[in-house]
Amino acid sequence: MNCASLKKASALPPYLAGEMRSNHAGETGAVWIYKGILALSADGDIRSFAEHHLTTEQEHLAFFEDWLSSGHKSLLLPLWRLSGFILGAVSALGGARWVYASIEAVETFVVQHYESQYPALDEYGDAVLFSAIRQFCSDEASHRDDAGSEASQRSTLLSAWCSLVSFGSEQAVKIARKI
Repeated sequence: MNCASLKKASALPPYLAGEMRSNHAGETGAVWIYKGILALSADGDIRSFAEHHLTTEQEHLAFFEDWLSSGHKSLLLPLWRLSGFILGAVSALGGARWVYASIEAVETFVVQHYESQYPALDEYGDAVLFSAIRQFCSDEASHRDDAGSEASQRSTLLSAWCSLVSFGSEQAVKIARKI
C-alpha cells in the first residue's frame, strides 16, 4: 500500500481518528492472537492456518504502523498484545475446534467494525485509505470464512467462550477509540 498518497492521519476528523486508532489496536491484537496460537499448538493444520493468517495481519498492522503517528496510536498497545496472545493461547489449548471458533468470532466482529466505517471514509474522501480498509475487511471476511468452514459443533463452554470473545472485541474497540 502506498502511504504517500494518503492524507495525513493528523487531518482526520475526531471520529475517524478514533476508528483508525481502534483499527491499529485491533490489528495489533490479531497479530498476537496468531502468535499465541503458534506458541502452544503443535497441530500442523492449525499452525499452517495461523501462519497464513498471521502474514496477512502483519501486513494490515504495517499499514497502520506506517500511516499513523505515535500520537494517533492507542496508549494501550501492551494490553492489546497481551490480550491477543492470551486469546490465541487459550484457543490453542482447546484444540482445533476452539481455534477455528475463536477466529470466526473475532473476525465476524472485525468485518462488522470495518464495514461500519465505510460511510465516514467515503465522506472523508481519501480513496486510498478507503480502498485499504475495504481490502482489510475483505481479508478479515476471508479469515472468518476459512475458520467457519473448519468450525464444528460447539459445546456450551465453547459457545460461552465465543460470546466472551465477541464481547471483549467490542469493548476493546470502544476503549481503543479513546485511548
